[in-house]
Amino acid sequence: MQSRKCGFGNFGQQYTLRSDWNRTWYTDKPDLTECFQNTVLVWFPCVYLWLLAPFYALKLYCHDCGCIRISTLCTAKTVIGGLSFQNTRLTFTVRCNAIHTNLTLTHCRTLSPTLSLSHSSTLPLSPKVLAICIIQLERIRGCRSSVFLFLFWVLAVVCSLVPLRAKIQLVMYEEGVLNLHTQCIIFSVPLRLVVKGYRTPLEAGDLWNLREEDTSDKIISDLEEEWTTECAKLQQQEKTMAAGVALGTRLPDQAQILRKLQKEQSSGFCLLRTLARNFGPYFLTGTMCIIFHDFFMFAIPQVLSLLLGFMNEEDAPLWKGYFYATLMFLLSCLQSLFNHQYMYTCFTVGMRVKTAVMGLVYRKSLVINSASRRTCTVGEIVNLVSADTQKLMDFVVYFNAVWLAPIEIALCLFFLWQHLGPSALAGIATVILIFPLNGFIAKKRSKLQVQMKFMDGRIKLMNEILNGIKILKFYAWEKAFLEQVLGYREKELKALKKSQILYSISIASFNSSTFLIAFAMFGVYVLIDDKNVLDAQKVFVSMALINILKTPLSQLPFAMSTTMQAIVSLKRLGKYLCSEELKDDNVAKAPLSTGKNTYWYNGTFSWTKEGPPCLKRINVRVPQGSLVAVVGHVGSGKSSLLSAMLGETEKRNGSVSIKGSVAYVPQQAWIQNATVQDNVMFGREKQKTWYQRVLDACALLPDLEILPAGDSTEIGEKGLNLSGGQKQRVSLARAVYRKADVYLLDDPLSAVDAHVGQHIFDKVIGPKGVLRDKTRVLVTHGMSFLPQADLILVLVDGEITESGSYQELLSRHGAFADFIHTFASNDRKESVTETAAQRGRTSFFFLTFHILTGVCQFLATDCLFLPQVRLEMYMEYFKTIGMAFIIPIVFLYAFQQGASLAYNYWLSLWADEPIVNGTQVDTDMKLAVYGALGFAQGIAIFGTTVAISVGGIIASRHLHMDLLKNVLHSPMSFFETTPSGNLLNRFAKEIDAIDCMIPDGLKMMLGYLFKLMEVCIIVMLATPFAAVVILPLAILYAFVQSFYVATSCQLRRLESVSRSPIYTHFNETVQGASVIRAFGEQHRFIVQANKRVDFNQTSYFPRFVATRWLAVNLEFVGNGVVLAAAILSVMGKDTLSPGIVGLAVSHSLQVTGILSWIVRSWTDVENNIVSVERVKEYADTAKEAAWNVEGSSLPLAWPQTGTIEFQDYGLQYRKGLDWALKGITLKIQEREKVGIVGRTGAGKSSLALGIFRILEAAKGEIYIDGVNIAEIGLHDLRSRITIIPQDPVLFSGSLRMNLDPFDTYTDEEIWSSLELAHLKNFVSNLPDKLNYECSEGGENLSLGQRQLVCLARALLRKTKILVLDEATAAVDLETDTLIQSTIRQQFEDCTVLTIAHRLNTIMDYTRVIVMDKGHISEMDSPTNLISNRGQFYRMCREAGLV
Repeated sequence: MQSRKCGFGNFGQQYTLRSDWNRTWYTDKPDLTECFQNTVLVWFPCVYLWLLAPFYALKLYCHDCGCIRISTLCTAKTVIGGLSFQNTRLTFTVRCNAIHTNLTLTHCRTLSPTLSLSHSSTLPLSPKVLAICIIQLERIRGCRSSVFLFLFWVLAVVCSLVPLRAKIQLVMYEEGVLNLHTQCIIFSVPLRLVVKGYRTPLEAGDLWNLREEDTSDKIISDLEEEWTTECAKLQQQEKTMAAGVALGTRLPDQAQILRKLQKEQSSGFCLLRTLARNFGPYFLTGTMCIIFHDFFMFAIPQVLSLLLGFMNEEDAPLWKGYFYATLMFLLSCLQSLFNHQYMYTCFTVGMRVKTAVMGLVYRKSLVINSASRRTCTVGEIVNLVSADTQKLMDFVVYFNAVWLAPIEIALCLFFLWQHLGPSALAGIATVILIFPLNGFIAKKRSKLQVQMKFMDGRIKLMNEILNGIKILKFYAWEKAFLEQVLGYREKELKALKKSQILYSISIASFNSSTFLIAFAMFGVYVLIDDKNVLDAQKVFVSMALINILKTPLSQLPFAMSTTMQAIVSLKRLGKYLCSEELKDDNVAKAPLSTGKNTYWYNGTFSWTKEGPPCLKRINVRVPQGSLVAVVGHVGSGKSSLLSAMLGETEKRNGSVSIKGSVAYVPQQAWIQNATVQDNVMFGREKQKTWYQRVLDACALLPDLEILPAGDSTEIGEKGLNLSGGQKQRVSLARAVYRKADVYLLDDPLSAVDAHVGQHIFDKVIGPKGVLRDKTRVLVTHGMSFLPQADLILVLVDGEITESGSYQELLSRHGAFADFIHTFASNDRKESVTETAAQRGRTSFFFLTFHILTGVCQFLATDCLFLPQVRLEMYMEYFKTIGMAFIIPIVFLYAFQQGASLAYNYWLSLWADEPIVNGTQVDTDMKLAVYGALGFAQGIAIFGTTVAISVGGIIASRHLHMDLLKNVLHSPMSFFETTPSGNLLNRFAKEIDAIDCMIPDGLKMMLGYLFKLMEVCIIVMLATPFAAVVILPLAILYAFVQSFYVATSCQLRRLESVSRSPIYTHFNETVQGASVIRAFGEQHRFIVQANKRVDFNQTSYFPRFVATRWLAVNLEFVGNGVVLAAAILSVMGKDTLSPGIVGLAVSHSLQVTGILSWIVRSWTDVENNIVSVERVKEYADTAKEAAWNVEGSSLPLAWPQTGTIEFQDYGLQYRKGLDWALKGITLKIQEREKVGIVGRTGAGKSSLALGIFRILEAAKGEIYIDGVNIAEIGLHDLRSRITIIPQDPVLFSGSLRMNLDPFDTYTDEEIWSSLELAHLKNFVSNLPDKLNYECSEGGENLSLGQRQLVCLARALLRKTKILVLDEATAAVDLETDTLIQSTIRQQFEDCTVLTIAHRLNTIMDYTRVIVMDKGHISEMDSPTNLISNRGQFYRMCREAGLV
């Protein structure tokens, strides 16, 4: 063989490099010239490093993630690199001294950059020194893993393999060892987390901190300004369109609907454009990775073609086969690396999009106006940040498939044309036929996205049920609302079923597309010309290309479906984010100055732009430091006046000005799920002296003494463990602590005792209170406070009819003076008894429980389960599907893969068919068999997907039904300790996962699992010795997968647990938005929301990084199968036919993709099956007694008389705790009117709880009409007696539904009850009368009107027993008098129990029961009790009644 040299003159002469193919290719012992080894192979990785290092250094400079401390690993890498560098210098010095060495060879070696170190000044140019510097720079800038250096080491190792083989340079060998070490540690960070998760359950502290670029602050600060600009442009366009409509004209309804749809679409695309501008550049780096992935993917079939050509050549040297096998292995590895780098980038972008959208929605909820707020409930907002953000994340992952899949399809068809010629057009025709079908199905499925509407309705209704669960239990309405929820659910599942069947057709057509394309192309190829023969090279290279084609064809329908869903979600999000906001000019705010602190000038206000005004012609000037009292009937506009001052209403005319800061106390106290201290300070620093003074003034010090941790006790969600009076005083203390200039107080004294109310007025609000120098606007129903007011405003139907001081109004002898004279005597006698509400007493148990356990946290946190999903969860899921579905599914999968194996093996036999006279025999028969087997597989695919979809819907229906029933059957204590965010999360996110994610994951996992079995069978059929390699790899695969699952499930659970507080915080913020805005605390709440979102993402980020870690490692295992199949085929060249080799190798090439999808689908199923566990969690919690008892002999007219008898009745909130009621023995006769009074915690409400069996008796019995209530069903009991509770709760829906959810009464009966409740005139004036839609929580009615609706409910039921629990706390005195008169007249023949609200209302009752510490301390007629001068006498004396 001719020797090759690199010729040089002196250093100025031209260098020439020539290759010798006889030495490198056409030989049995291939080798590269020594000159080539010492130049090109060494220069290539170094040039890569030198060229890209400046750009990489710039990237590190711009992205500082904080310095990482020097670890043992970093030190070892630096030392080894340094030693390697010194070794290189020493080698160079020795060689330079070897003068006698051949000059030509020396010159050639001198070209190696690793040896080009003649002076110390050139040392930084060495790639090894540069690599060491980059390692240190990465450490300083906080980069934990480096793709840049990894690729350099890979290139260096690959390029050093030939010199190592020849053993020319020892230095190269050492560098290879170093590089291999570096590769092994690239995934060390996820590995450590996976190992820890396998050994012990992971906790939040084990997770990595979010990178700065992934935090909410960074993401939203960049996005918010741009989105605001986009919104402004959109609003300007809308104004321009509106201006184009002629003044005074009205668009037709169709035109209005069209404009509304256009606005939604525009807002959705604006949101998409904004997100693309912010996250697009980083997303494009992932797009580059997927392009490289495609390059390697298409290179593999070309190498397979060369391998099969080698198998056909008898004289080909064996090393070429090994070379092709190794090259396929390397290409497969590079394909895997770039694919998962792409997936990592997509998931990172998806995570950032989720953070951005959540942040925008949260910020919007703080500025949305009342009209928009009524169209978007809390449940719908929760759905926006749960389901819709998930759709956007899926869209980010699969978007590239929308445009890249057609390109991949075109490339596949191009290469197929090269092998099969014009016959490839048959494949193109098949693809063209499949595309319209897919497009049609995608369009139909997008129309079926109405399931999102039903899901929104269901979540909205569930949110209301959870908020009003106490009312549902008192009225026995659970069944009615259960039916409503199930109605939404059935419509949702019906739409989902249609969508899934269409999706099954799509999947079947695309999974069968590989066969259809092959069948069409091979059929046309052999039929158009007898001389066209199918050999192994044509068949299996074509099949490899068609298998590549399968990926874009299968991804395309999913990508299109995901895109359609994302468009729907973008429209929904855009619509919400572009909804109208509160206008800054609604109220003119100015710094505090002397003179008039607040004024209205000709103000006209409404709650909506189009709606009627709620306030008209308001003209008021309020001097600084004055006390203004606002009085009027229920619904007269008192609360609206305060809302107008806060800027919460639409200003139609006039102006409002407020000077100085504002503090606001709402009519219904809004309490955070935080400590008492945090609620009072509300974000301000603690000033100890002022803080104690505020607590004393608001009468909170006695309450703090009984709390387990004082002011550090955590208050439950919505103040569940505080009484109504305590909540109102905490709300007032929050305002007082603020030291504001203007105080807006919306009837804060209605829920407290008379003496406490007087104390608060004297110490806080009145002329001598701590707020005496502040401007105070007080809405009140208490007449006793009016003489001390500087200005009184009398409101009637939204207008100020009278204004002036108390004496001025009396002297005018107007309506106000008449009202005062009528009710002054009553007011002197009134006594407001603080609410010891049901939940207040219930909370006493929890507080006592915390004293016993030393735990001060009230609400139960979302729990973490076992480190690994229990097998029972799978069994539970499959059990709900039923064996009738499981067995056919398994059979269909087995049949499907059996058909696939058969037609592939048939192809290999066809390819090995000998060629006779240039043709193959019986091609028609071979084609017919091939077609029959393929079509059988297609039918089986459709059957399996439909069966799994239908089975999933069956399971989902049962699990949702069980969850709903378990929740509705739970006692009140369950709802008081479980945050509503946790429960909403179960009904939204977890049910959505069971609906869609689990069935889709099962389809994918089972399909690829059976496909993997088929590949293994084929490879072992071709080369039985492959079992020696495949079996250990399978064991390794199973071990690594199970190793990872424990960590993955823990991370999934941590993410789920950290998700619930986000929804709870959203819920809390939306309900208290007006308070947050009034105090100017929006920024602090935004920071809190950011922290919750970031904590959730801290759990999500390691989860998908760990998934990528697993996928990369397992795909390298799969690539080992490719290498084994190819190597063993080359070794058996003499005994194996090209057909069987082509079959084995082409199928082994699918293993990498199969393993990747198995990893993804298995992990998805494993992670989402947790949703089954979380839904089933509430099956084991304590439940109430049965709603109905079968075979009960209870008369239909029971109770007929209304007698109630307590026999030694005792009540405990939990075993081991103090008795709430102790040995109560009492008999209440029919038609008797009994008042129940006592201090807070005396046990008043516990009697009501016992009668309704909200709490079960610990001892003794209660008999109603001689029937032991413990022996009948809860609904039998609760539907036959009535309560008017303190908190009036309405549900979204018609007014009629709120009065009669079972539709048991006629319209005449309902109108009669409304008339008796003094609501007939109001309802008659409503646009839809009884069908008037109440908003969520009844927010479009005043608090007093809601209380009257509750009275109308009681009048409609007209049972023999009525319990009043402070039912008139929110109404004015005149309305209270009317209500009391109605109760006396309409319930004259009923037994009435009144938990005393105003003592004068029970002075004519038959008996009064005075409760004290769970005992009956006094019981007699009011007259006798007063004459006995006991506890009741003292209460009456305090109220001025004696």
